[in-house]
Amino acid sequence: MTRMVKAKSFEIAKREVWEAYKRVKANRGAAGVDGVTIAKFEQDLSKNLYRIWNRMASGSYVPPPVKRVDIPKGDGKTRPLGIPTVADRIAQMVVQRRLEPLLEPVFHANSYGYRPGRSAHDALRVARKQCWRHDWVLDLDIKGFFDNIDHELLMTAVRRHTDCRWAVLYIERWLKADVLMPDGMLMKRNQGTPQGGVISPLLANLFLHYAFDQWMVRHHPKVPFERYADDVICHCDSQEQAHALRAELEQRLAACRLEMHPEKTRVVYCADANRRGDHDVRRFDFLGYTFKPRQAMNRRGQLFTSFSPAVGDKAGKAMRHEIRGWGLRRLNRYDLDELLARIRPVLVGWVRYYGLFHPSSLQRALKTLDYDLVRWAQRKYKKLRRRFMRAWDWLRAVRQRAPTLLPHWSAAMITTGR
Repeated sequence: MTRMVKAKSFEIAKREVWEAYKRVKANRGAAGVDGVTIAKFEQDLSKNLYRIWNRMASGSYVPPPVKRVDIPKGDGKTRPLGIPTVADRIAQMVVQRRLEPLLEPVFHANSYGYRPGRSAHDALRVARKQCWRHDWVLDLDIKGFFDNIDHELLMTAVRRHTDCRWAVLYIERWLKADVLMPDGMLMKRNQGTPQGGVISPLLANLFLHYAFDQWMVRHHPKVPFERYADDVICHCDSQEQAHALRAELEQRLAACRLEMHPEKTRVVYCADANRRGDHDVRRFDFLGYTFKPRQAMNRRGQLFTSFSPAVGDKAGKAMRHEIRGWGLRRLNRYDLDELLARIRPVLVGWVRYYGLFHPSSLQRALKTLDYDLVRWAQRKYKKLRRRFMRAWDWLRAVRQRAPTLLPHWSAAMITTGR
């Protein structure tokens, strides 16, 4: 007798789940509320992937709660993240891969965050050029953006771009999924999409595409901007224009059920050699970089003042804090190669990101590391104990022999610590 196979409610290919799994594995990430890591998930990979596909295709997939984790920020506060389970990240990736090709051609050219082929460095390069062309900046801060996205407005935008019933169904369920708080309590959610979810960046971009990007195109087409997720910089030609834009955007965000941060949103004067007006606010932070007047050298070797970015003050403070946490001076049981192997991957990441502009500023920010290496050498080698300046000579000699041993050494010469 032929066995009857029940048809699935939705057409989702098993291959889509497999491709989503490969993307999630490449991105790595922590375990969710079930404690299952990628490695543990892979112990019964076929069964686990089949279960995801079967439930999604039948319409019975219900996401588990997301795990709330508070990540320290540079200002002493924390940023809440919502960590889905590995299985839920794969399910979200299935929907993300369906939705992204529909949205990418629609998104604005000045939107850079979490988009294929675009990066924070792209946004920073454009921001630097626009600061040279325009005298004023509106540094826009949206208060608690990810936690306050309106679900009804967001789902209206989603339905505008897809008629895929299962994608809409599961996005609605993810938006409403409970949050497991650090104290073990389950929190219901009726707004927002948690940072940390696979689908959240795409949904956030979609929301701001209508709340901000398209509004700017309609009402201020001549005002250039850069947006990386909810970090926004607008370039204006006068102080009056910047303040007027701020007032309009405050109303626009309120209409979209968002709030402009009253203290963090600022009008900034891009002071340089040709802009010498007496204005208090002359700096802003964007994507970990601080834009402010700096000494630069032109092609003729002459110094001048340029409004340009370098590693941000908050980023530098955070790096120094992490370096101190390594406790290098206490790790004298390791030889130099072993010690550097432990810290080099982090340094490479810092230099690749923060060394794009004014690398000498990054070297100064990492002076703490050179100082700790000197202290390490004093405890490691008897001949350097109680001889601080000789230890600095030792470090300079190491750099001269191997200038690429540490990635930040190529930015500028090691200082003596005097």
